[in-house]
Amino acid sequence: MSDSGVTKQGDPESRLAKLNIQLPGAPTPFGSYVEALQTGNLLFLSGMLPVIDHRPACVGIVGKQLDTKAGKAAARIAALSALAATQNHLGTLNRISRVVRLGIFMVAAQDFVDHPKVADGASDLFRDVFGEESMAVRTVIGVASLPLGVPVELEATFELKE
Repeated sequence: MSDSGVTKQGDPESRLAKLNIQLPGAPTPFGSYVEALQTGNLLFLSGMLPVIDHRPACVGIVGKQLDTKAGKAAARIAALSALAATQNHLGTLNRISRVVRLGIFMVAAQDFVDHPKVADGASDLFRDVFGEESMAVRTVIGVASLPLGVPVELEATFELKE
């Protein structure tokens, strides 16, 4: 059982409702690419930013202008955008069998070392929605800059049910 009290029971859409989470509108591309691409039973998402209504929810450098808690909140917002893009592409999150991989990029101060704690903002949300058994492999990378000045960008790969 996760900290939020959600158990293994229930599909992702039901878990969202139990968690009282309403997804934002599906994000739209900031350039020449698609938000989601399905091949076989895998769904790949483009980089998801912490944006609301096509505007950055926050900007700055984690460990400088933003603390770890703010970075974690930004990662959660990016994960919500990922769920919205997935739901928009598939029609429902219930077609997801598991989260396969997360790639999380963050703009961090040179001496910042708590990258995993920031990335947990996304991982924890996916765990709560898809279940503990769906925890993904994950890479967290510090970078010099990201689009729109946001502190976090997330990419995800999902396995789809047959």
